Amino acid sequence: MAILIETNTKPDRPYWLWALITIGIACAAFALADGRYGLIFETLLTGLGTTVLVAVCSYALALLLGLLLALASRSKTLWLRQAARFYIEIVRGLPALVILLYVTFVGAPLLINAYQWTAQAAIAAGWFPDVQVRDISNLVRGIVALAFAYSAFLAEVFRAGLDSIDKSQSEAAYALGLSRWQTFRLVLWPQAVRKVLPVLGNDFIAMVKDSSLVSVLGVNDITQLGKLYASSSFLTVETYNTVAALYLLLTVSLSLLLRKLEQHWRAKGYQKD
Repeated sequence: MAILIETNTKPDRPYWLWALITIGIACAAFALADGRYGLIFETLLTGLGTTVLVAVCSYALALLLGLLLALASRSKTLWLRQAARFYIEIVRGLPALVILLYVTFVGAPLLINAYQWTAQAAIAAGWFPDVQVRDISNLVRGIVALAFAYSAFLAEVFRAGLDSIDKSQSEAAYALGLSRWQTFRLVLWPQAVRKVLPVLGNDFIAMVKDSSLVSVLGVNDITQLGKLYASSSFLTVETYNTVAALYLLLTVSLSLLLRKLEQHWRAKGYQKD
């Protein structure tokens, strides 16, 4: 006896989005009626640029480092594969906050001390600048630390995307006379990006949320300004309501934008196929 299973191929209507918009409009109307929310919003808005800067810069560095790690983990050189795997496993096993604190208070001083020790003659001669630990801002340290934290996960994403492409395509490209770089750039990379785009989008949204970790370093992002305003005004509920609303506005907007981009790439890929 055959069993027919009916599958729904039509996308669900975004009722959740309309519900969220309705709640947002109601909350905005309530906030406008309460003058305190306007002051809180103006204060926190100054940290929005810092939040976006940290998220974008950290993610861009993480993408670059993650791609290099993915390529290293697929290299034919044994020590390169093992070194990449060592880094990935170590970083993936540490919380992002621990990496942030380690890079800020251990990694940066060690790096500066190593620089001063190796280049002390050039620094004394005035050829190299005399850089001190205090010259590296906590903002830069936070960006680098988050990039390290996410690079290991992105490396696995890229590696999985590249490994999912059939080896016959590489063999066909080599048979046509393409070099390894041309094969990667023209054949493997476009297909891998299309496959892992949803995961990359989710990781970027996660980066936006994890950018709040830099507040422990005193960086004036949305979270830090919210903490300072709440402690000085005692408007704890109103302040953190506004902080949550700003992060939710960022993440939901990015989620919708990335979903449209994913649909566009998918349709473009189907047309090519």
